[in-house]
Amino acid sequence: MAVLSAPVAQALTFDEVRSSHQPSETLILDRRGELLQRVRTDLTVRRGPWIALGDVSPSLRTALVLSEDKRFYEHSGVDWRAVSAAAWANLWNTRTRGASTLTMQLAGLLDDDLRLGGSRNLRQKIGQAVMATRLESRWRKDQVLEAYLNLVPFRGELVGIDALSRTLFDKAPHGLNDNEAALAAALVRSPNARPAAVAQRACGVLKAMRGPREKTDCLTLEMQTEISLARRAYAASEGIAPHLSRRLLTNAKQEEINGKAVAASDKAPSAPIRSTLDARLQRIAMEGLQQHVKELRGRNVEDGAVVVLDNASGDVLAWVGSTGSLSAASEVDGVLAQRQPGSTLKPFLYAQAIAERRLTAASLLDDSPAYLPTASGLYIPQNYDRQFKGWVSARTALASSLNVPAVRTLVMVSPAAFARQLRSLGMDLRQPGDYYGYSLALGSAEVSLLQLTNAYRTLANGGRFSPVAYQPRQASAKPLAYTAALDPAATFVISDILSDGNARARTFGTDSILATRFWTAVKTGTSKDMRDNWAVGYSQRYTVGVWIGNASGKAMWDVSGTSGAAPVWAALMRELHARTPSIAPRAPAGVVQTAVSFGEQLEAARSEWFLSGTEQALFAVNENASPMAANTNARAMQRANGDERLAVPSRILSPANGTILALDPDIPPTRQRLTLQADAGTASSASLRWFIGAREVGRGARAQWLPWPGRHKVQLRDGRGEVQDELSIEVRGAGVKATAARR
Repeated sequence: MAVLSAPVAQALTFDEVRSSHQPSETLILDRRGELLQRVRTDLTVRRGPWIALGDVSPSLRTALVLSEDKRFYEHSGVDWRAVSAAAWANLWNTRTRGASTLTMQLAGLLDDDLRLGGSRNLRQKIGQAVMATRLESRWRKDQVLEAYLNLVPFRGELVGIDALSRTLFDKAPHGLNDNEAALAAALVRSPNARPAAVAQRACGVLKAMRGPREKTDCLTLEMQTEISLARRAYAASEGIAPHLSRRLLTNAKQEEINGKAVAASDKAPSAPIRSTLDARLQRIAMEGLQQHVKELRGRNVEDGAVVVLDNASGDVLAWVGSTGSLSAASEVDGVLAQRQPGSTLKPFLYAQAIAERRLTAASLLDDSPAYLPTASGLYIPQNYDRQFKGWVSARTALASSLNVPAVRTLVMVSPAAFARQLRSLGMDLRQPGDYYGYSLALGSAEVSLLQLTNAYRTLANGGRFSPVAYQPRQASAKPLAYTAALDPAATFVISDILSDGNARARTFGTDSILATRFWTAVKTGTSKDMRDNWAVGYSQRYTVGVWIGNASGKAMWDVSGTSGAAPVWAALMRELHARTPSIAPRAPAGVVQTAVSFGEQLEAARSEWFLSGTEQALFAVNENASPMAANTNARAMQRANGDERLAVPSRILSPANGTILALDPDIPPTRQRLTLQADAGTASSASLRWFIGAREVGRGARAQWLPWPGRHKVQLRDGRGEVQDELSIEVRGAGVKATAARR
């Protein structure tokens, strides 16, 4: 660099230097600006936020001036008295700063070309002097000192007084005492010297600060220096929202790369990031989760996660990804981890069945042993308590979380159709519905707590879906866009069921922890082998989702829906509504309320909600009723009224798609027949026709087919010849034994 030709550096103003300061940490703020998390994003240096001179300990300001520039407040950038008093060789000697003032050192910090390296350069020294003079002509002394304290490198990666104070002394810069200030000043001169050398220089600075009349304990200072230089108290990341903070940082970095064409892929955001979280609620959720998991440690539980959403805006108000120090995998974000949701998917299944008018809330379902043929064999669902309740209404089946009725309902809806419904609610299933089969009714697919909680928020919003938000919406942003994911009328009925304490009494009792003094709708779930426990529910204003389990996938011991996640859910709901009311939603158009009774006193008479056109007064068990369907006259009413808008397509119930049959050569062919069974929907059973390929093999809801080897397409057609449902099966067999043929 040519001396005297630094137009960029010499034109810098104090405000420009301060505004260009980039800490090595990014601050994550809550919706009101309160600090949530501090995250290390620049791994090359350790630099804190810009510290105003008024927030720096007076002891440090005094120590620095005495150590580095005694006549700082007298000169105009260059200490000419020091220059004239020193010999030329000593002035530029590499072993001393000599006449190098704080302002000259600042010039070297502001301009890399003026920064002195291992060997001193005369032209650099002159350049520093020139720039220092120009800085002092434009900057005040307090601005020079403030900039210097924020830019000077101390020890190792530490740059600036904030990083030094928090790392070595575990305190803010305004809290440094005389000993700590002397130590900090000593590090400016010899940042990477041995502790003994640093302590010796610090002792000299401390003596200069106190004067000859006051005794200085250098031995104590030496011990303190040893301890401080070994300390690393300033953690790389600290706060109460580590998991969401990482997500926000990733998004912000990507936005900077896309919006500003940033070349470095690891460039960190330069400004604090504001989130939608509520710091107070985040602390309550985190502490509540940790306390409850501590109480469950004897049951092999160490992890958990919590999400709280605002129903109207979709804002994430709390995001607790783990139990922190209680977890062996605290870095795993339980809010985003994919896990089996258990029975928490049932509300969406019943909502779909009610919307398709396959069921009503009062329809009777058979809670008895079921044996469902699948491609891999028989699927035999069981209830949580290994007991069966017999005929129950859909309201009771859902609220009491009975498994077998849910599987029977999925047979009506079909796994493929249910999977499509779940995807419309934002659940990103990894496989098609047929992959999960009937177990999808019991939550065999994997979803995240965030996806599941937002799906329940869709129930709270009357079937309208919208994505969640992690950052506040801009004032200029477009209004929140919703998509219709569930039928509003069916959604209302489901919300009414999930809020019905009497309906859940068969499984949870009348005094369940799920009951609240204000209106809420909630569902629990437990995955296979007690690996995951969930409680997800909503009030008029908020939706809360809680997961309890182990990040490793280990099974818990004796943790039920009400002892696992439910207590955390209930506590958060009480906190959210300590001063905020919650009332039940109003019935939307298309919903009617009718008094119903049940034959054989299966359930007590009550007032029930129905979709218009499906209401009826009496529900009883038909002696000829198929155990795969509810006993309801809704379909007959539709056919009688000729209401084509409510038509429900016919579906094949058996065999399952992909079934493989093996013909036994020891059994006569005429005795080996396959039963074809269908749900007629709103069509007449007599009009159904069965086809194997192009050949008709039977009529009606049930038919018998004599199979032959090969791969076949089974079609169910209506009276007009239109295909209602179809599937593929394979029949294997090597032929019939001669002896068997002669018989």
